Amino acid sequence: MMRRNEQLRKIAWMLLGSVLLAFSYYHINFQNNLAEGGFVGLALLGKYAFDWSPAVTVLVLDIPVFIAAWFLKGRTFIMNTAIAAGAFSLTYYLCEQFSTLVLDFGPNLFWAAVVSGILTGFGAGLVLRFGGATGGDDIMALFVSRVTKLSVGTVFIIFDVVVLLISMMYLPLMDVLYTILAVGIAGQVITWTVQGGITVHRPVVEKVQSKAAAVSASPTAIRS
Repeated sequence: MMRRNEQLRKIAWMLLGSVLLAFSYYHINFQNNLAEGGFVGLALLGKYAFDWSPAVTVLVLDIPVFIAAWFLKGRTFIMNTAIAAGAFSLTYYLCEQFSTLVLDFGPNLFWAAVVSGILTGFGAGLVLRFGGATGGDDIMALFVSRVTKLSVGTVFIIFDVVVLLISMMYLPLMDVLYTILAVGIAGQVITWTVQGGITVHRPVVEKVQSKAAAVSASPTAIRS
């Protein structure tokens, strides 16, 4: 029962992260014309250069990464990722279709980039910290982080910046630069969120409790 409650708690945090990420991407990035990195950025580049469908391109990029993750990370990770990715897609769709909220920063794209970096970084960090991912580029960042020993946030920054620099073929320079700022902030926030806090595992707690009980039951403890 406690294991099931723990899993539900993790899913709840991942759902919160996915909803926050989708909300921020639509209401800040999209509404303020910030560009995209990651697999979405590559898909848009394919659309510009070869007229490929972005939806198909993202799917083609995601499939091999998900297959690799199935073998390297296990079924639970894939299930968590499916839940997080589904929540992200549904939330973004609902925002796109029904939201009347407009967060237009106008000419103040600096602040749009800062707010986007903080919110998207926290959202993505929550999903990663509690055992999931929102897409193939997230999974790839986890793999690269494990191999290179770089933080997940740093890998996100490198990958997104490379994609954004290539995207300057069709994107305005200032849009790319402000997006790079947002990506840099998001990468740092992801690192803080994933690595922040101290998790005390149940076996450790039980070990400490058993030692305390043994000490309190000893003759020395009774005499004192």
